[in-house]
Amino acid sequence: MIMTKNYEIIFKYIQDLSVEIPNAETFIYSRDLITKYILSININTKTLKNKMLEVVTKLLYQDPNSSKRKSHFEISYANVIKIKNEKIDKKELEKIILCDVQKEIYPELEKILVNLIKVSGFPELKLEKKIDFDSLYKQKSN
Repeated sequence: MIMTKNYEIIFKYIQDLSVEIPNAETFIYSRDLITKYILSININTKTLKNKMLEVVTKLLYQDPNSSKRKSHFEISYANVIKIKNEKIDKKELEKIILCDVQKEIYPELEKILVNLIKVSGFPELKLEKKIDFDSLYKQKSN
């Protein structure tokens, strides 16, 4: 059985990009701890006209400790999607936003973030933990 997508990504763009490394001391300190930083994700939507939605996925990579010397990396990635099915229910729409769109855009988004960190002067960084959008969605639904 072939699943047809109930949505289409019309366009995507970087809405906001932020790197904060206050000074050299922070940079040196952060360099040793960068692999201990944690990645968090936040997804927001805004309804547009013509069955379109703006889905903004925000990735935040930061020190989990409340150290004064910490670097901060953040990207907000906006996607405008068009819902193809007019009779889509709320649950299905939620799954599209939190799961399907994310699985489609995340590899590219992660690559941008990792590259941003790299060009900010940090060594090659690999985000070991992959985000499992299906299980996150299931957890949220339960």
